[in-house]
Amino acid sequence: MTIHERTKDGILILELQGSVLLGNGDALLREHVSRLLSQDVRRVVFNLAGVPYVDSSGLGEIVRAMTSIKRAGGSLKLASPTRRLVDILNITKLSSLLETYDTEEAAVASFLSSPTSTQSP
Repeated sequence: MTIHERTKDGILILELQGSVLLGNGDALLREHVSRLLSQDVRRVVFNLAGVPYVDSSGLGEIVRAMTSIKRAGGSLKLASPTRRLVDILNITKLSSLLETYDTEEAAVASFLSSPTSTQSP
């Protein structure tokens, strides 16, 4: 897995490419989020358009990232998740914790709108 970093409207976008699996991306994602938090980055979007598969370890790392960012006073939003990932989030009830948006633009816009933005279905 690779992570490309860019900023859009003051929001940090992490564009993930490749599967997020145990031993393939989970540790990289953890290290990346830790570094960002040490740099006081608090508004983050994970663009998952290039992520075909997330295993349980990868899902755990996404939840860990969300928890770490939230504890630091920030927010994490997911953009362009696969249908399978959305189904897993719904089945595990994690959809109530992780905000998901169909597009990166919608995720970024949610930061710029009211603080009580709503999730997409």
